[in-house]
This record gives sequence, structure tokens and C-alpha cells, in this order.
Amino acid sequence: MKTLRIGSGAGYSGDRIEPAVELAEHGDLDYLVFECLAERTIALAQQVRISDPQGGYDPLLSERMRRVLPFVGQLTGRRRLRVITNMGAANPIAATAEVRRVASELGLNLKVLAVVGDDVLETLRQQPEQLLDNGQTLGSLGERLISANAYLGAEGIIDALRADADVVITGRVADPSLFLAPQMFEFGWAFDDWQRLGRGTLVGHLLECAGQVSGGYFADPGFKDVEDLARLGFPLAEIDSDGEALITKVKGSGGRVSRATCIEQLIYEIHDPAAYLTPDVCADFSQVAFVEEAVDRVRAHGATGRSRPEQLKVSVGYLDGWIGEGQMSYGGPGAVARAQLARDVVLKRLELTGVPMQEVRAELIGIDSLHGQRSTVDPWEVRLRVSARCEERSDAVRVGNEVETLYTNGPSGGGGASKSLRQVVAVASLLLPRSRVNPRIES
Repeated sequence: MKTLRIGSGAGYSGDRIEPAVELAEHGDLDYLVFECLAERTIALAQQVRISDPQGGYDPLLSERMRRVLPFVGQLTGRRRLRVITNMGAANPIAATAEVRRVASELGLNLKVLAVVGDDVLETLRQQPEQLLDNGQTLGSLGERLISANAYLGAEGIIDALRADADVVITGRVADPSLFLAPQMFEFGWAFDDWQRLGRGTLVGHLLECAGQVSGGYFADPGFKDVEDLARLGFPLAEIDSDGEALITKVKGSGGRVSRATCIEQLIYEIHDPAAYLTPDVCADFSQVAFVEEAVDRVRAHGATGRSRPEQLKVSVGYLDGWIGEGQMSYGGPGAVARAQLARDVVLKRLELTGVPMQEVRAELIGIDSLHGQRSTVDPWEVRLRVSARCEERSDAVRVGNEVETLYTNGPSGGGGASKSLRQVVAVASLLLPRSRVNPRIES
């Protein structure tokens, strides 16, 4: 029986590169998938593209491709490695050109194709009355609206693989769909084979966050120990034609694939385990179970599915003001009392000087920034953080400035001041009939 081997080369935009190279070189893979988009990531990328029409793709695209392309297209036994990634972000066409440029520099002749059609901004501009999930309408955003990207499924990637692409670059594709597409292509699954699509989506969901299923974001010393976390190996799946899968990693790499790591990843970002909605299938994970067959070898089974939704989720990005922030540290005896006084001073100053703020947070990191006031012991070091969201950039700047003035106008012993300013790119969602979205491949 044919077995497909798919590895996960990244779980987010800034992920490590070395584990992906390890998979490419030693994983005996058919496919290496880089999943690098979050909801805000693509909105930020669209913002970059506005100022640079040739930009808007993942900033690590070039380096990642330079490291793994030498292994792409090589036949190792019966396997030919291919790459699938959503690092095209807001500009898959420009990303495709960049991958071709890198391949040419390396002396490689590779076929690189882009999947486009997820950008539905112009479509939605014609629907100003469309309601977002935050209660606002598209029309109310006006010029602040910067992006609208529909979550595509496996279809466009499959078309690119049928066209014999070595590298497939997409924009906004649903995370598990990146992994489902090669399974559908290689095994010839029909677009309405709901049970197998549900199983293939489970594989994608387990692999989409890379190191999270092999011990990353899992370790808790003394409770959940993970060996050699500094050399964490990213996961791969061995999948048969029915979609049954075994999750493992490269032998000798750090980390751990266990029943527990798989369970934690299974429930990650899952609202209803019996109805996990994707563009390809409504997956049912409610009966999924994991069996440890050996160390770092876990069998996943029990997933199924039913017909896919008739609407696609669209992630809408828009500008929503500015955040100004300032920080200051206090240490030694009485550090907490001095930090509390500093906080009071800054808040009073912002009031006295009339800084208009939509939201403000003033917290003592290590004391009350996460869970409120819980500590009964005063530490000998604490850091004040004051941040506020303002409509105007000039007002947000004043927040950090007021914290900095604590140097000469606040309690004794303050040091290590820092301040920052950033524009807020907010994200909201809506549903769009899939008939309004046209995924296609371009070269």
C-alpha cells in the first residue's frame, strides 16, 4: 500500500528554519509544508504591499527557500520532495518570482506556481452594508479597510500539483488544507469523499503548528518533561490511502511525539470537535483517539467528516488607531511601592495633560499584569508598563513620553526605560458564498 510522507516545516511566520532543513534532508519526505499565516499576519502583509507593490510576502521566504530548495525535486528512492507554503501571504505572485530567483541563484530548474484568488477586497468594497462579526459594517471602515482574504481550500493547490509544480506558493489557505491537498492529489480522493477528507484534515490539524505536536509549547518541567527542547524536531506524518496516519519525527531530533502532545494539539483552536469547519469538509474529531506504537510514533484514528460549508470565512483587516507604550523598572527594597507610585503618577499625568485614550492599561509585570493582584510577597524587582490605544499617532506618542519622564520626575531608582509606538491593524471576520471566490493558479 502506498504511504505518503508529509513534514511540517513551520508553524508560524517567524518559526525556526533548522528543523525544516532536517526534515528536507533526513525525513524521506514527499512534501514539506510551511504554514506561516495568522489572521493578523496577512493583514500586516497587505499593509506592507500598499507601500511596496513587490512586497507583502513572508519576510523569511528567501532564507527558507535557500535552505530547502537544494533538496526539492530530488528523487530519494521512490520519493520526490515538493514544497507547499502559504508564505505568499498578501502577494503570492511576487513570492513566486522571488522563489524562482533563489532557485536560479542555486542553479536549480524548478517549476514554481502560485495559487491566487483569496484576495476578495475589491469584491467586498461593493458591499458596504456587509456586517462583520464585531458589529461594524464594511462601509463604516472607510479608508481604514486594508485587506479582505478568503480562506481557500485544497482545490488550487491540487491544480498546481497536477501541473507538476515543485513548489506551490499560496496566500490565505486554511491551515489544514495545505496538508490535505497533497493527500487528495496523491491518493485521488474525491472532493466529496467526506470520511477521507475528515481524516486528511486531522493530519493537517496535527501538523499545522509544527513543533507544538513534537513537544513545543508542551514542556512543563517536573510535570511534562521534553528532552533536548533546544533541538526540537518538527513532525511528519506517514499516511495511507485511507487517510490513516502515524505522527512521528526524524530519528535523533529533539522533542517528543506522544499521545499527550497529540491530544493537546488536537484541541488547539477547536470550538466544536464534532464540527470543525474548513473550506474542504466539516470534520468530526469527536471520536479521535491516539495510540503510542513506539517512542515518537503515535497512530491517529477515528476522524470522519461530512459535507463542506457553502460559505467561506473571510478575514478582514483594518486600521484601528495607535498604541503608545512606555516601561520602567524598579529594584531593591520597596520596589513594588515605588512602581505603584510611578503608575499613579503616569495615569494622573495623562489625565492632567488631556491625552485622549480609547483604552489604557497600567500594570506591574510580575505582580498583576496577567492574573491581577495575587502575590503576597514583594519581589525585589518589578517593571511598570503603561500602554494606551489612541485614535491619533501624536496622542499615542505622549504615553511613552510620560513614562520616560519618570527618570527625573518620578520615584527613586527607576531605570531601563523604553517606549514604543505601533499602528493597530485590527481583524474581523465575515462569511462569503464560495461562488464569489475564484481560486486559480498562475505562474
